[in-house]
Amino acid sequence: MTNAAQNIIAKFGGQSALADALGTKQSTVQHWAKTGTIPAKWHSAIASRAVDRGVSVSPGEFSPMTTAQATAVAVAPVAQWPGNLVVGDDELPCYVLEDGRSVITRTGGLNFLTGGKGGGNLESYLRVQVLQPFLPADLDGQFFDITIPQVVNKNVQAMSASAFIDICRAYSRARDTGALTSESQVSIAIRAAALMAAFAKAGIESAIHEATGYQFERAPDALRTKLKLFLEEEMRPWEKTFPDELWVQFGRLTNWRGPIHSRPKYWGKLVNELVYGYLDGDVMTWLKENAPAPRGGQNYHQWLSAQFGLRKLVEHIWMLIGMASACRDMADLRQRMAEKFGREKVQFIMYLPPVGPGGRGK
Repeated sequence: MTNAAQNIIAKFGGQSALADALGTKQSTVQHWAKTGTIPAKWHSAIASRAVDRGVSVSPGEFSPMTTAQATAVAVAPVAQWPGNLVVGDDELPCYVLEDGRSVITRTGGLNFLTGGKGGGNLESYLRVQVLQPFLPADLDGQFFDITIPQVVNKNVQAMSASAFIDICRAYSRARDTGALTSESQVSIAIRAAALMAAFAKAGIESAIHEATGYQFERAPDALRTKLKLFLEEEMRPWEKTFPDELWVQFGRLTNWRGPIHSRPKYWGKLVNELVYGYLDGDVMTWLKENAPAPRGGQNYHQWLSAQFGLRKLVEHIWMLIGMASACRDMADLRQRMAEKFGREKVQFIMYLPPVGPGGRGK
């Protein structure tokens, strides 16, 4: 249940946004939210900043709310129209609220970005320091709870559809600037960038259909089908070639001084060992026994992508890049890969004859 202070803070887009507007510490605004009261000396400044930002704050809103008022504010909007947005092989639970806003669940958004491997909540991912410069200041205000008629006695955490795109854009921009350091962050950024491009293409299609009236002629699931195709199209460049970041790391770890596009042939063995050799245990043996001879310039990794699914291969490659960036040399990388995948060194013991007067074995 929100209080008067929290209601005003939300209008500014969150505690940090109001603190910045007033030139004060966020801990001060946090205290207001906790106590429910904003001291009178701040009322004039808040009202002035509200006018500057086009935010409506009336004098009466500074007064502590009655129980009835607080209850009215706390009532979550109702999800009037539910659905599932099919995005590639995933589904995003989505809703249109009674006031016309389009939202998705925060859990659904996190599951898509992490490929279903994310723990915790979306907010914990967004608190990563390297991501902060790329997130919009009003993002907190786009997070709210909704009521779903099918879910009794429990609100569902949601966010506006535009907030989800803002998050995708933040990850994509952070990756473009080299700010992301872990393989999991880079994997999220790849999926986010592909999703944004796919949505942009589907969006222009939808706008043209609406402008021409074609939306009444097309199949009901036409845009959903195109979105799936657009997403596959955006991910296809990752299928055609390994990212240059991998060759940069191989060059650094092997002291290669030449250009990465004229890389030595033995790097192919490194790919076999560190990429294919760690995919599904016996995948290298399986490849040799079952893979067709490359045709038309198609190599094993392109063929493997089509057979096993692109996502798994891409995730492994970026995990390898992230791990390689923290290594000193190739031996260090091999050791870390072995530890991560539970492979152990095997030490052979050889017994030699005792050394005799005339030398060993004599």
